[in-house]
Amino acid sequence: MRLLSALAILPGVLALPSQPLDFSSYGISSRADPSLTGYLGVFFLGDKPSVYFYLSNGNNANSMVALNKGQPVINPTKGTTGVRDPSIIPGSGADAGKKWYIIGTDLNIAKTTWDAAQRKGSRSIFVWESTDLTTWTNERLISVEDATAGMVWAPSAIWDESKSSYLVHWASKFYPTSDPNHTGSPSSIRIRYAYTTDFKTFSAPQDYINRTPTNIIDLEFLALGNNAYARFMKDETAKTVFTEISTTGLFGTWTRPAGSNAVIASGVEGPAVYWDNAVAGKAHLLLDFYGSDGYRPYEATDVKSGKWQASERSAWPKNLRHGSVLPVTGAQVEALKKKWG
Repeated sequence: MRLLSALAILPGVLALPSQPLDFSSYGISSRADPSLTGYLGVFFLGDKPSVYFYLSNGNNANSMVALNKGQPVINPTKGTTGVRDPSIIPGSGADAGKKWYIIGTDLNIAKTTWDAAQRKGSRSIFVWESTDLTTWTNERLISVEDATAGMVWAPSAIWDESKSSYLVHWASKFYPTSDPNHTGSPSSIRIRYAYTTDFKTFSAPQDYINRTPTNIIDLEFLALGNNAYARFMKDETAKTVFTEISTTGLFGTWTRPAGSNAVIASGVEGPAVYWDNAVAGKAHLLLDFYGSDGYRPYEATDVKSGKWQASERSAWPKNLRHGSVLPVTGAQVEALKKKWG
């Protein structure tokens, strides 16, 4: 999610300690799975704030083609009637393999300005759901912050097994209660979170990442197994995306594995990360070059190292913007082609 370029540039990345990480017991060689034969991507396209579906060419994570003849699969009808940053969330727990959700930012920038979108922006997230990945229904806007928030941006979610709930997270900034019109100076942008089991009712939101005065947005996770995780986020102050690793859970100790000031790339946002279907231990990362041609693919065969390299992208579409990718089975690929091909 791009902010105004005129935002003040504050001091750089807040350094975190660098330390050796022992992954020997964490089983992170994920996840070659012969049942997964493709990838479904959900994105928005620049000034077109709807949800567009793309499907990989076979099991090639670096080659995608548009479904529905390049037209949107989901057009929002509520709120600002614009959705950005769509994130596709697989059902987990009792809903595993039975339900999927798409959540996203309620923002149509054509109807506002970047300044107004941060002062009096939507405090709700879009939600759609599906039982087959092809038909999406039950559109709703769920308010997750109170009137002190200036906006709710780039929501996404991960299943927290310890809570048997989805941990939903987003970026917000806040204004004092003495400034109800949000005309003054806000807080730095921080990552917030709440729990839900149905994307209808949410727990009270709390801070998840607050690195004042640094602005942090666009958080995503990759589960590594055995309570270990990688997370990716944008330092909106420095305009960089970086990664951190925890071997002690979602609320454990997080460390930048490549060094306390290491970044993956600059001038990017909207990280989207997912495992390769065919090569164990290989992962893919999309970074949105928002001032250029949108998403470009990166890859790593050692996620714990924090080192990513640009992928071959001759077959990668241009101008895809902040979204997400879901590995899919052969039956799901055929159903998507039949419905939207």
